[in-house]
Amino acid sequence: QEQLVESGGGLVQTGASLKLSCAASGLLFDAYAMGWFRQAPGKERECVAAISPSGVGKYYKQTLQGRFSISRDNAKNTVYLQMNTLNTEDTAVYYCAARSGGIKTSRDDYEYWGQGTQVTVSS
Repeated sequence: QEQLVESGGGLVQTGASLKLSCAASGLLFDAYAMGWFRQAPGKERECVAAISPSGVGKYYKQTLQGRFSISRDNAKNTVYLQMNTLNTEDTAVYYCAARSGGIKTSRDDYEYWGQGTQVTVSS
């Protein structure tokens, strides 16, 4: 059974860094593009970063480029999201998602989802 499990969220202060991890099981990991999405209260779920199955292709939400970095380790079936210089607007539940094939940025294009991890940035 396919499963994605996120970890690494928490409560941090403005300017801090966090690294989220998402461990996948039950799927052929290196055949799946992976995405990180976030959803703040009252807002739509948005794609913040995505990575191709090989790890070569990457997408970032334009306003986050330079602060967030996505990577993957196919030997460990894990995708990461490094988040630097966090601010209060980054507060959200962060989800990882998997889709077979290449990078997409719409939530409707992803087949499998994790349960989410809360990131809270305090001022």
